[in-house]
Order: sequence, then C-alpha cells, then structure tokens
Amino acid sequence: MTPLEPTVDDLLRTLAPQVVGVLTRRYGDFAAAEDAVQEALLDAATQWPAQGVPRNPRGWLIQVSGRRMTEQVRSEQARRRREELVAGQVPADRRSASAADAGDEGAYDDTLALLFLCCHPVLTPGSAIALTLRSVGGLTTGEIARAFLVPEATMGQRISRAKQRIKASGVPFRMPDAAEWPARLDAVLHVLYLIFNEGYASSTGPELRRVELSREAIRLTRAVHALLPDDAEVAGLLALMLLTEARGPARTGPDGELVPLAEQDRDRWDTAAIAEGVALITAALPRGPVGPYQVQAAIAAVHDEAPTAAETDWPQILALYGVLAKVSGNPLITLNLAVATAMVDGPAAGLDLLADPPPVLAEHHRLYAVRAHLHELAGDREAAVADYRTAARRTASLPERHHLSLRAARLAARAGEGDEG
Repeated sequence: MTPLEPTVDDLLRTLAPQVVGVLTRRYGDFAAAEDAVQEALLDAATQWPAQGVPRNPRGWLIQVSGRRMTEQVRSEQARRRREELVAGQVPADRRSASAADAGDEGAYDDTLALLFLCCHPVLTPGSAIALTLRSVGGLTTGEIARAFLVPEATMGQRISRAKQRIKASGVPFRMPDAAEWPARLDAVLHVLYLIFNEGYASSTGPELRRVELSREAIRLTRAVHALLPDDAEVAGLLALMLLTEARGPARTGPDGELVPLAEQDRDRWDTAAIAEGVALITAALPRGPVGPYQVQAAIAAVHDEAPTAAETDWPQILALYGVLAKVSGNPLITLNLAVATAMVDGPAAGLDLLADPPPVLAEHHRLYAVRAHLHELAGDREAAVADYRTAARRTASLPERHHLSLRAARLAARAGEGDEG
C-alpha cells in the first residue's frame, strides 16, 4: 500500500455524501445520484493515486458523476419538465435547489440533509440505518452487514430496496421541519453511533481506527445537537463520542498495535474532549428521560475520570450497565455487563452470564475475546488460549487478530513454562 492510498480513500469517503447531496438537489433523484457517485468514486480511486488528486476534488467528482447522472436521468427530467409546464409552476424545492447550484457548490454541504433523507419514515429503521451508513458514512456493504450481524448479500438487497423506496416515495431533498425531526431522530442517532464505532474500532482491514469516520460522526452529531440543544439523548451521544474518542491516541502502540484500556498511557488522552464530554452528560442526565446513549456516556465518563485503571469505579460501572441492559436491546451489552460483573464479583460470576449467550453472539468474535479475558483472570490458561485463538480466527480486523493471537501465544508459553516447572 502506498502512502497516497489512505489519503485518497479518506478524501473520497468525506466527499461522497456531499456530492450525492449536490446531485440529489440538482436532479431530484436520490437513488440515481447515489449510483452515479459510486461509479465516479471508482474512477477516482483508480485515477487519483496514479495521476494525483485534482486541485478541486469535489468539483471533479460533481462533474464526472453529473455526466453519468445526466445520461441516466435525461428522459426522466424531460418528463418532469413537461409535467411542470402543464402544471404552470416550478416547485419551490426545485427553485431553491437551482439557486444553490448556481452559486458556489464547493461551499454548500448537504451531508446533514442527506442524513435526514436516508432516515425518512417511509423506510423501516433497519433499512434507514443501513442506507445511511452506505450513503453518508461511506461504509461498504460488507462492513454494514457485519455491524448488523447478517450476510452481505442480505444487506445488499436491503440497501437496494431502501433506495428504490426513497425514489418511489417522491420525498423532497431538504432539511425536515422541526415537527418532522422526532420521527427520524432515533434512526439518525443510531446511524451516527454506528459510523462512529466503525471509525473508532474498524471491523475489518489493516487499521485499528478510521479517524476520518469518527471525526465525521462527531461533526454531524454536533450539527444535530445545534438543531436540538435540549434533547438529552443527542447530548448524550455527542458526550459518548467525545469521551470515547479522547482515548483514541493511546489505543495504538508505536507499530499500530492495539493497546487495551487497562494498559493505556492516560497522559495521552485528550483532556479537553473529556472535559467537554463530562460537561455535556452532566447537564443532560437531569433533563431525562434517560436513554442508552446517556448511560453509555456516563460509563465512559467513569472510565475517563479514573486516574489509573486500578482506581476505576467498577461498582458504579456495573450499576450503570444494569440500567443500560434494561433500556437497550443490544446483545453486545451482555458482554460488557459480564466484564463489569467479573471486575466486581470475580471472573466466575462474569463467565456465568456468558454460559448461555444470545444466539446472535454465538459466532461473534467478541464473545470469545471476552470469555478468554475472563478465563485468564480466573487463571484457566488453557480455556483462555482456546478462546483467544477462536476470537482471532473470527475477527476481520487485522490489529485485533494480531492482538488476540499474541495474547494466546503468550499465555500458551507461560502455561508451558508452568508444566515444565
């Protein structure tokens, strides 16, 4: 991999939703715009590493995808123009879009409007989230499938149907009115949460973090928070992102290897982000009602405010995970609850919680990674090595695989030394 490739990939991922927004405003067809931009991105990914990034990369993408869009929708636009002439008027949305296109498109960012479009109530929550992760987050179909714990083919069909449903609905491309926000907000927040998580802990590939994704998720969440400053869950999500991202610089070692939370150099944590996150969650919790993002932010704050790993207030964290388990149906919470239980009541108690895990976790590598950690705490090296190796085989993240394999090898070596002694 050349040094240029990550830069091009990061740039394309950032620009893609903006270009989709421009074309959707211009032509009024989100599905066709998304397809055209995907083709332009493939052209850019092939040409830019060899020929260099254009001086105006966004303009290049708009021009190339626009040409493809024109070819795809010329007949459709002609039909719409005829209908508008018959009706004797041009819709207000089309007039405002034309005015925006006539100006400096480079200064006009449609990403937030695109986010709300993808989370329209005409879609099921699952379809809205998947579509937004693809169109706004820039995640591949495979990455989204892993986040949903479903086959990639199933996710591809889901995204395709969602795009067609948006097209068939005739939903205008614009920011929703304030009265429309509640119907879309849950999906919007869930999507931002998933984009952030993929950036903070990439599910696949050679890099542990995809900083451009986590930063974009924080930027968009700040924008939603500016729209809804009194919404406690929006504030909770922003706090959670800041408190989690604050640890980012310490999560990797000199060679990019994963550094677990308990072993991180806390002097490398971002104290300004921690202070902002703590202030946000402290102000949000009394407003209520308490939702899952606020509880997760409170847990992150307890971790971040501990001077050392040994001084972490695990009883408080365990209590908070108990609350979280009641307000959220996410099966991954079971794993975190088991770790917190082990830190308070001993590893055997944590392992008991994982004796009969939810079926959706049966093939997930994190189940085996957590079990391995708890077996290690309990002194059962053989069981820990077996689970670490299983977790390493099942993760698609290379840094995680290396970390888990190394833990298994070190434990196996120590077990061998003990046998010889």
